[in-house]
Amino acid sequence: MLKPVVEGFADVVYGSRFVGANPHRILFYWHSIGNKFLTNLSNIFTDLNLTDMETCYKLFRIDIIKKLYLQEKSFGFEPEVTAKIAKIPDIRIYEVGISYYGRTYNEGKKINWKDGFRAIYCILKYNLFVRKIYK
Repeated sequence: MLKPVVEGFADVVYGSRFVGANPHRILFYWHSIGNKFLTNLSNIFTDLNLTDMETCYKLFRIDIIKKLYLQEKSFGFEPEVTAKIAKIPDIRIYEVGISYYGRTYNEGKKINWKDGFRAIYCILKYNLFVRKIYK
């Protein structure tokens, strides 16, 4: 994930579980459908073409992330930060394939259907109603 930033091409890098030939564990069909729905909904509003908005693997140049006014404390962080960085003029966003070994609920997975509804709310809130991007 560092390479696009270190080489001076990117300001923000998203890791995608759905790009490239990296290994990934096969789990939960409906979670993958939910992720694709949320990513596409986010892309509609941000005009980005991400494949995995809900990834926890995000890398930001420090000067960018420190300036952002972020409010969300849980899984709403992903749609909030994505909406806000998409509004920054001339931002350079890259996406790279990552290796990801998903967990079952017994292994510590936390996200559930309620978080999906919160993500929809956050996508609408931060793309349509909240204009404050910076601290």
